[in-house]
Amino acid sequence: MNASAIPGAAVGSGRRFVGGAALLLRGIALYVRSPGLMLLGIVPALISGAIFLTAYVILVYFVGDLARLVTPFADDWTTTGRNAVRAVAGLAILGLGGLLTVLTFTAVTLVIGDPFYEKISERVEQRYGGTPDAVEVPFWASLRRSAADSIRLVALAVLVGIPLFAAGFIPLLGQTVVPVIGAAVGGWLLAVELVGAPFYRRGRGLRDRRAVLKADRPTALGFGVAVFVCFLIPLGAVLLMPAAVAGAALLARRSLGQPIVEA
Repeated sequence: MNASAIPGAAVGSGRRFVGGAALLLRGIALYVRSPGLMLLGIVPALISGAIFLTAYVILVYFVGDLARLVTPFADDWTTTGRNAVRAVAGLAILGLGGLLTVLTFTAVTLVIGDPFYEKISERVEQRYGGTPDAVEVPFWASLRRSAADSIRLVALAVLVGIPLFAAGFIPLLGQTVVPVIGAAVGGWLLAVELVGAPFYRRGRGLRDRRAVLKADRPTALGFGVAVFVCFLIPLGAVLLMPAAVAGAALLARRSLGQPIVEA
């Protein structure tokens, strides 16, 4: 690749990233236009949101103790050095906790609200021409597969989160670059997780979701990172979960080369 092609590729990737983020905005617009249906999706989000918010508040309360637990090597340091390294450790713990909370919240909420979110996703697809290659998936089979895929994705997040947690101790880098990487990883996993319903509707599993989204990774990342950032806002995950499901249906259609202009 010549040097002049590199900036062009970067600009193209940037546009697709922004286009992916815009799919969440379109999901929100659909949410506003169909409040009766979308409000159904808030019920499971409220249930799991209360659980995970409580868990994160507990984490914040005990973060000082946890920071001391993971930094025993600093016990004999000067007060300034010890406090500094434990402040960094606390931030790293909260960052890892935020990543896992957002991903686990999404996984649990999708499982709890499977019938609601399946209906939201299906209604969105009907607006844009339906699903010509749809297959009938029994409810319990869909629920089991959704739960299994969610567990795998959360386990992957834990494996990725551990080295990110360790990297959080690196001065400056751990407080600047690592959070960006964490948001990108979290965004990618959210995108893969949220497009589950439209792919199941087509008889396609987790491996297919990953392969299709990888073909246009900037768009998937744009959507996933936008959702991830919004879910970090207090009550954002609860209020925007139905909109994220609607946006994910559009992402799936776009990734599969199907129209996302209303029929």
